[in-house]
Amino acid sequence: MSTLILITLTGLALAAMYFLLAAGLSLIFGLMDVLNFAHGAFITVGAYASWWTEGHLFAGVHSDVLRFLLSALMGLVIGGLFAALVELILIRPLYARHIEQVLVTVGLSLAFVALVEGIRGPDPKPYEVPGWLHRTTDFGGAHVPNDRWVEIATALVVLGLLQLFLRRTRYGLIIRAGVENRAMVTALGIDVRKAFTVVFAVGGVAAAIAGVLSGVYFNVIDAQQGTSLLIFAFIVVVIGGLGSIPGSALAAVVVGLVQQYANYYASSGVGDMVVVLLLGLVLLARPQGLAGVATGAHA
Repeated sequence: MSTLILITLTGLALAAMYFLLAAGLSLIFGLMDVLNFAHGAFITVGAYASWWTEGHLFAGVHSDVLRFLLSALMGLVIGGLFAALVELILIRPLYARHIEQVLVTVGLSLAFVALVEGIRGPDPKPYEVPGWLHRTTDFGGAHVPNDRWVEIATALVVLGLLQLFLRRTRYGLIIRAGVENRAMVTALGIDVRKAFTVVFAVGGVAAAIAGVLSGVYFNVIDAQQGTSLLIFAFIVVVIGGLGSIPGSALAAVVVGLVQQYANYYASSGVGDMVVVLLLGLVLLARPQGLAGVATGAHA
């Protein structure tokens, strides 16, 4: 029983990272019809920004918890700014030109990985975290690493904040209306372009959080990490339903748990194949995804 608990919580922690990446992808596609293949670069920016600032800007902070929180906050800010710049410089001139969007975002993803490896080298970098995260907590007879609790709790908080943002703020209402009928929102005199930039920034912050959590989860960061996680984030978005934040959350849990169970009870690597098979089954049985609707996706 303790083994099952540990595997389940590990799967949920992995699902937390998938959700944080998928939420940004889902928002961006739901409002702007942009498949952002450079979204993995946002996770790399967040991870490396927090790693660098911890060792340079905040190296003199004696408390390891405060140093980690400050560096993580810097990673989120830089991740959000980077995402907003990508939208302003590369994506905004290419709206309604989907082929060019794909080419530009794929090219940015490849170029950014090469740039990071050229500057910092291809070897993984050890990611420093507070000592408490390396310790374990007894839960149901299982010794669960404390970082699993942090990752799960962070994803739940982000899910709640995104729902509040979409339902209780002016930009959230514009985004939801834009998903339903972008032409009508524009006809009402609302500058949808600002909402586009805000969505990219929010997606960048969520991805940067995933970058920080990936460093906590794997204890290292590398330039390829964002790309590998992005593959599963796209799977989560499709299974959950394009444009649906709750659907992405549900799909992330399913994918994370299925992957971990298959890797443990079958053999390492089988989980990836099972997830792809699950994607195929969902596309055959329910092409709009678990939380999508046949006539269109909703945020």
